[in-house]
Amino acid sequence: MEQTTLAVTQEIDFSLIALFARATLTVQLVMIGLILASFWSWGIIIQKLIRYRRARAETAQFDAAFWSGEPLDELYDRLGPPETLSPPARVFAAGMGEWQESHRVDGGLIPGVVARIDRSMELAISREARALTSGLTFLASVGSAAPFLGLFGTIWGIRRAFEEIAVAQNTNLATVAPGIAEALLSTGLGLLAAIPATIFYNKLNDDSEAIIAGYEAFADEFNTILSRQLDAA
Repeated sequence: MEQTTLAVTQEIDFSLIALFARATLTVQLVMIGLILASFWSWGIIIQKLIRYRRARAETAQFDAAFWSGEPLDELYDRLGPPETLSPPARVFAAGMGEWQESHRVDGGLIPGVVARIDRSMELAISREARALTSGLTFLASVGSAAPFLGLFGTIWGIRRAFEEIAVAQNTNLATVAPGIAEALLSTGLGLLAAIPATIFYNKLNDDSEAIIAGYEAFADEFNTILSRQLDAA
């Protein structure tokens, strides 16, 4: 009897495609959703890794130009259109633009210039922060929700396996194994989507915070330079 059961079990196709094809429509939809979420997560991860690397390089390049000793007015004048600028250059352009617009015709400064420059640079940093962190919420959602979606698919698959056992009135391995395997595939896909999303969310979130902190530090230094010039004047 055991040899017969083992022979029947060996004839069952346990490949991933076969397990997916035998699953119920509900479990198939869960699996498809998890696979799409996994691919989308990896797309966001790769895009963010490239973007953050470029952002760090652009920050280093702009810092070198800013601290090169070139007059700030000349540095600002040779900047191109805003859409062609790097993020740190856009933060600088926001503050420098407000500085130039705060000069009256007679050469004096409109009161409250430092506060306006600070506000302009804060808004620019906020825009850059939104661009840097876009997509991270999806990674967090996948990391937290995918295991539960996989568990739902597993529960649904096990329910079907018990129904097949009740219909066949047989609890041998050939009856139980296919349904359990289909159910566990859903859990595996949930973990496959959740684990990378969680790991890279934490890494990318830390990277984005470090880059944004660099923009904020630059804004503080720029404000200090302008305040020093105002006090000297």
